[in-house]
Amino acid sequence: MTDVYSPTTAPNPKSSWFIVPSANLDTVRCGVKVMEVLLSFVAFILEEVVSSCVSCSALYFFEFVSCTAFLFTLLLLILLSTTLQNRVGITCWPRLDFLYTAAIALLFFISSIIFSTNSNTPMEKSAVAFGFLATAMFIFDLVLFVKNSGFPFKKDGTPESSNGAPVMADTQPETERLNTSN
Repeated sequence: MTDVYSPTTAPNPKSSWFIVPSANLDTVRCGVKVMEVLLSFVAFILEEVVSSCVSCSALYFFEFVSCTAFLFTLLLLILLSTTLQNRVGITCWPRLDFLYTAAIALLFFISSIIFSTNSNTPMEKSAVAFGFLATAMFIFDLVLFVKNSGFPFKKDGTPESSNGAPVMADTQPETERLNTSN
């Protein structure tokens, strides 16, 4: 009896909660974001294993950046790859994604440099190495973002209207003069 229904029954693709590729995240960048999460997590774990530190402020800064990168990148990945992005109420996902990725890349780079100057043990050096790998992955994500979507803050070159209506770029200005006779 199931043979009768199988040719006409099709799965509903809109009922899926995982929506990659989507307008905000393609398949390649999804994989890059997964790598960012993993590299940040490994850097954080390696830093946590360090038992003693020469300069603890560098260690704590690296810890903060790697933990923040791990948790917030995981959150961003979950939001961008599921239907939750429609329920959050954020409409500027490309700008948020770009700014977040750029900020974390910069912070990871700075914290890795600071921590590398104060690292003596193999565990600290391993954490720094994963910090630089994570930095490279965040920068690669930015390059892919700009290559695929363009710079999110760039104007498209069309003039903006002062009253909210779009300006027609191909219309010619009026050349006919008004009749000035009384």
